[in-house]
Amino acid sequence: MSSNKTISGFSKLSKTGKIKWVVENFFKDPEHVMHELKSWWHHDKEQQRLLDGFSENTISNFPMPFGIAPNFLINGKTYAVPMVIEESSVVAAASSAAKYWLDRGGFHAKVLGMKKLGQVHFSWRGKAEKLESVFDELKEELRKDAAPITANMEKRGGGVLDIELVNLTHLEPNLYQLKVSFDTRDSMGANFINSVLEEFAKTLDRFISFHPIFDENEERDVNIIMSILSNYTPECLVRAWVECPVADLGTFSGGYTAQSLAEKFAKAVRIARLDPHRATTHNKGIFNGIDAVVLATANDFRAIEACAHTYAARDGQYRSLSQCTVENGIFRFWLDIPLALGTVGGLTKLHPIAKHSLELLGHPSAEELMEIIACVGLAQNFAAVRSLVTTGIQQGHMKMHLANILNHLGANEQESEKVMQHFEGKVVSFTGVREYLDAVREGAGVKV
Repeated sequence: MSSNKTISGFSKLSKTGKIKWVVENFFKDPEHVMHELKSWWHHDKEQQRLLDGFSENTISNFPMPFGIAPNFLINGKTYAVPMVIEESSVVAAASSAAKYWLDRGGFHAKVLGMKKLGQVHFSWRGKAEKLESVFDELKEELRKDAAPITANMEKRGGGVLDIELVNLTHLEPNLYQLKVSFDTRDSMGANFINSVLEEFAKTLDRFISFHPIFDENEERDVNIIMSILSNYTPECLVRAWVECPVADLGTFSGGYTAQSLAEKFAKAVRIARLDPHRATTHNKGIFNGIDAVVLATANDFRAIEACAHTYAARDGQYRSLSQCTVENGIFRFWLDIPLALGTVGGLTKLHPIAKHSLELLGHPSAEELMEIIACVGLAQNFAAVRSLVTTGIQQGHMKMHLANILNHLGANEQESEKVMQHFEGKVVSFTGVREYLDAVREGAGVKV
């Protein structure tokens, strides 16, 4: 194995050349690793070319399970929801919650807003009052100069909604921003927003440099720092909820009545509103569901997570994104979450599986997709909290994880069947499975 672990011109190598350099410099068995990496290339060369174009310096593909959570009744319409995730219990939990609420009115969702944001950050040493006095004039210039970029979006009912001047000089000397709100309709809109903002920056620079209201000295000197969308979009918001009479919740393992379950469930959610340690894990469970559908539809899960976690801390403390009440005999569980999504543009039409995901969902608009994904997050959260306050999380989780443990231990089909029979109804642990599997293999007379 070579020890040369730096390289110039890596991006110019062929795909095979990249793999060859990587395996020869970082792996003990380069031939085996090269064969394995190539084995995950798509058999269709055109599809592989498409996948390679999504990123840079690609050497292979990284497969993820593509699963389906059926029986989601949302606003009276039934969906089979695509989910891309490697955690074994997530799709099962979402499916369980969907089926549970199917006979209790299903899920409800409503988009509360579609506003997205971008900013032009700039430094300027002039008098704020002067800039404010001509700001309406500046806004007209901004819109006029960006018209060739915004025309098509405006035809679809979107475009630039508002432009604000934000004075931040009390926080940082000479710092200002243009805060711009957008409606990008069914597009996530990142490229559109950034293109508009960069055009705005040029107009701002020219406006201040030549407008007669500003003195010839430093008032005409503006420094554009950056023009970029914000992934924090608290007004691109959707609400999802479930509700039913407490009596309709049914009974649960462990002897829980509907009333006791409702009260314990609401208390668990309340804890996640009060305690950031619990809130973090609570919200992670919500994103188990959300991220899986975001990935399946080729949306940006990193932007979604960054936005929602900021939203969860909007009052200065990180809190649960979901809430629950038990009042007047009604159990109500809901979630407010910002979701900046797209169903056109980007990879939504390029990724071969994402196209099928959107078709499976009935070619939803961005608003409908927001509603679907919020409901899946709520379902995931419901399933997790229900398990936590009744049987505990490990019983169901480890049962689903049993197949992964058996694969890790290299169990064959016959061995796996014996182990699964043995652990039916028992608590699953890695150590317990390993010890039982060892006994099976040694023929130690263990009854199965």
